[in-house]
Amino acid sequence: MRVVKIFDTTLRDGEQMPGISLTPFYKAQIARALDRLGVDVIEAGFPASSKGEFESVKEISSLGLNAEICGLARIVKEDIDMAIKADVDMVHIFTPTSKIQIEHTVKLSYDEIVERSVECVEYIKSHGLKCLFSAMDATRSEFDFLRRIYRAVEDAGADAINIPDTVGIATPFRFYELVKKIREEVKVTLDVHCHNDFGLAVANSYAAVLAGADEVQVTVNGIGERAGNASLEQVVMILHSIEGIKTNIKTELLYDTSKLVERLTGVRMPPNTPIVGENAFSHESGIHAHGVLKEASTFEPGILKPEMVGHRRRIVIGKHAGRYQIKKILEDAGYSVSEEALNKIFEKVKEIGDKGKKVTDRDLFTIAEIVIGEVAEEKAVEVNEVTVITGNKITPTAVVNANVFGERKIASAIGVGPVDASLKAVLQLVGGKMQIKEFRLDAITGGSDAIAEVYITLEDENGKIFTSRGASQDIVMASFDAVIKAVNFLLTRGKK
Repeated sequence: MRVVKIFDTTLRDGEQMPGISLTPFYKAQIARALDRLGVDVIEAGFPASSKGEFESVKEISSLGLNAEICGLARIVKEDIDMAIKADVDMVHIFTPTSKIQIEHTVKLSYDEIVERSVECVEYIKSHGLKCLFSAMDATRSEFDFLRRIYRAVEDAGADAINIPDTVGIATPFRFYELVKKIREEVKVTLDVHCHNDFGLAVANSYAAVLAGADEVQVTVNGIGERAGNASLEQVVMILHSIEGIKTNIKTELLYDTSKLVERLTGVRMPPNTPIVGENAFSHESGIHAHGVLKEASTFEPGILKPEMVGHRRRIVIGKHAGRYQIKKILEDAGYSVSEEALNKIFEKVKEIGDKGKKVTDRDLFTIAEIVIGEVAEEKAVEVNEVTVITGNKITPTAVVNANVFGERKIASAIGVGPVDASLKAVLQLVGGKMQIKEFRLDAITGGSDAIAEVYITLEDENGKIFTSRGASQDIVMASFDAVIKAVNFLLTRGKK
């Protein structure tokens, strides 16, 4: 079975992403994670770029990892010496080969570039290290010059050559043809490095493997300069799941590795990121969720399962949710839900979703517990109407109209605020023989229109205590519902 090597450059090209600056400690943590993941080569950094970078590469080289440790260098002996002093296993040298970069950066002749490249390969090999050679901006270089320089460095002893799409302008079909032509010209390991300027880094890397590339350069989460690099997770799972081409990656560690890099770099992945995004295996639509709960492959690829990458499938509750998925989530969490309760829960979820709010599992469980309590509840107090008045220079006042053991009663009260007034009105309604011992308010969804969850502990004249809760986007009504539930319990079951 064909095996493709994974060359990870998260710590070098990935760190060049604007806004990322990893400490040596963080770089060592990521290096260990990459090694556990099973990458073949870790490009630890550019040792000659700074003293800190040199020390960081040297430290990673000393960790005793299974992966080969690589350091980047220009075709400059001083750069190579710094990589050698950092104790790397491989030196990755590069030089511009496109006309535009040669004219505006190195300003050397084509002959001088070839001569220096050969000298540097020979210098690295004389120190007993592996050498990877990159023709920078290969996809904008003349093919004849690419062939010439690749053959020259191969003859000089290079262990691998890299075809970089430095500015991300390749397309899969053209890149396939380029890689295929170079594959016919050289015998050593053929490596590719693709940037994502047009969103084609993964597709180009995939095409390169089909054209004969032996090794792919990637970064975790696709981070890197400008629009980033080819995503390790996506490239690996395309090869494994679609093509049956293997790598040495332990795919079940992909999600955890992604989360580690996300946390240490501070670069958050969009939820719809393939493979490792929070929504990669999530379903909200009632039709999709129902199908997935019956048979996962109905609305998932089938050849790609969440457990393969260390992820999990999530059935998300929202405005598109169906009764079946809500019932399944609740039953899996241990709730027994009647049809009457399920209908009320379903309506509440839809109401929240229609207002643009996200309904979390906790939200659902809270709503369910409240609704189940309401449906099963023996009611001593049945509220007909609640009026709360408040405002600038107006004393907060609440009026409650309710049936208490079948007798219609009206009670009113003032308070320091609308919540206080409404709670006092309820207690007055039942004779004022109960008192609130504890009141707690939590917001269980974000935003100014968050669902408020209120916990109230009520004590009656006999010392009987009951804690209840209410939830609503209206804090006053959440508090009112919570105290009514407590009152009903203490007036009925609490006396039994």
